[in-house]
Amino acid sequence: MNRTAWRNWTPYLGIGAVVLYCLAPFYWMVVSSLRRTSDIFDTSLLPAPVSFENYRAVFDPAQGFARALLNSLVVAGVTTALALLLATFTAYAMARLDFRFKRVILTLIIATSMFPVVSIVVPLLKLFTDIGWINTYQAMIVPSMSFALPLAVWNLTTFFRQMPDELEQAAMVDGCTRGQAFRKVIIPIAAPGIFTTAIITFIAAWNEFLIALSMTNRPSIQTATVAISKFSGATKYETPFGSQMAAGVLVTIPLVIIVLLFQRRIVDGLTAGAAK
Repeated sequence: MNRTAWRNWTPYLGIGAVVLYCLAPFYWMVVSSLRRTSDIFDTSLLPAPVSFENYRAVFDPAQGFARALLNSLVVAGVTTALALLLATFTAYAMARLDFRFKRVILTLIIATSMFPVVSIVVPLLKLFTDIGWINTYQAMIVPSMSFALPLAVWNLTTFFRQMPDELEQAAMVDGCTRGQAFRKVIIPIAAPGIFTTAIITFIAAWNEFLIALSMTNRPSIQTATVAISKFSGATKYETPFGSQMAAGVLVTIPLVIIVLLFQRRIVDGLTAGAAK
């Protein structure tokens, strides 16, 4: 292969290496979930024979995984909706209004999302115990908002800044108020960025573990990530690796489906403003 051909193939080889590196853990998780319990430590690339016993074990009523999936959907969905609602108005104000210390405020907003989760869990656990919030959805949603909201505000502020001020001015010339211009003109145009932010926020809330683990001790209110960590085997000292792999696949599939269905909108939102 000559130098020119090698140079043409190099980007594809790099992309292939990155894709392989990212998908290899998921592939091994799928393969392991399809092995029998007796074959779970087999190192072959394909399961032989293929078995669905791990998936049947996941939905054993004793595990409560179906309820845990519903809890994860409620927590992640409400967190995303609230974060997106508040972040849209906040980000628009930060992008369009001029006031003192705006840059400092933006820095503080993003800085709050960088706090280690463990640093807020202990004081919140004490607070929620005092007000009776333990084993409730709000005990998981409110702390998750402290990380989801800054991320959403930061992403949307950057997006709104890339939109020209002339859009609102033209709408107001046509008789719209500032609020109507925002609702009828800006929001539809900003849909790709808002949708991308919603996907990122939902994924972060769906994968959250430490807050859900600390704020709940009742199986009926635990999320899927917590339920997986508490799977029990046939005996007290057995770790059900196959069931955990199967549950991991089931938890990952909704995120994969969302990305595949809305990949064009996600790409549009991530690349918006790159070329004006």
